[in-house]
Amino acid sequence: MLQQTTVRAVIPYYESWLERFPDLRSLARAPLRDVLRAWQGLGYYQRARNLHRAAGAMTREHAGLIPDDAAALRKLPGFGPYTTAAVLSLAYGRPLPLIDANVRRVLMRLLSIEGGSSPSLDGKFADLLGKVIPASAPGDFNQAIMELGALVCRSANPQCLLCPVREFCRAAADGTQETIPRPRRLEVAKIEAAVAVIVRDGRFLIRRRPDKGLLAGLWEFPGGKREDGESLVETLRREVREEVGAGIEGVRFLTTVGHAYTRFQVTLHVYSCRFRRAPALPPKDFRWVTLRSIRRYPLPSGSVRIVDFLAAKKSV
Repeated sequence: MLQQTTVRAVIPYYESWLERFPDLRSLARAPLRDVLRAWQGLGYYQRARNLHRAAGAMTREHAGLIPDDAAALRKLPGFGPYTTAAVLSLAYGRPLPLIDANVRRVLMRLLSIEGGSSPSLDGKFADLLGKVIPASAPGDFNQAIMELGALVCRSANPQCLLCPVREFCRAAADGTQETIPRPRRLEVAKIEAAVAVIVRDGRFLIRRRPDKGLLAGLWEFPGGKREDGESLVETLRREVREEVGAGIEGVRFLTTVGHAYTRFQVTLHVYSCRFRRAPALPPKDFRWVTLRSIRRYPLPSGSVRIVDFLAAKKSV
């Protein structure tokens, strides 16, 4: 959970997760929909899918235990070098260094390595850390250097006066700590989308996203990205026809919802409507749900805000 997410945001999710899935076997037995629902709000849902798959593999192949062998761990879904080293050092006391963005930034400043932060440096850093990581408490060492980067040697406004290793830091001595590593400039794309709240007998139509790609496997209201030259209503009609295979009528604007991802910002323009002629829809990918039951499905954050709007309005 802590990958790509802050500790403050993770804590309530972690606590509720352990109540719902207290061990590997309970996680492995749970339907993926329940796992994604428990993860809802943390983002990067591939992490939850990998965790679910890994729990199944450990239950089947390792008697419900987390392996203490690097080769076995690397075969599990979601276990790359970082996660493998983290588990082995923190849980099993193996002297394996782990490198994340925080560790990379600390070492670049200590050694005054200019340029952008890149995983291409990780081999060099792993060799360096491998020479100094203590055999007695490698997990504490790994957590300490990660926390040093997260709390003190921060990407912006580093707290050099509080740094316990300042006397060894070449960047601090040179006054280049603010420019090492070179700041990344992320271009954030702005996307507009039209969303259809289709109502039938007090129920709302939701669809399941494909198993691959962004937000894979989550449920949402029909709709999609506005193309160049389209009005929002034209987008709405096209997307519903492409996704559901039916025309709509009675289109009425409801609200606008914004949501930000790492590399783009999405504005959802939400409309209520109904089918001209209701199509037959496969239940695997489409469901007619009440506002109460919809909250049992894993939804993207934008869709959650739409549900909150509908619940507050109580009619569309």
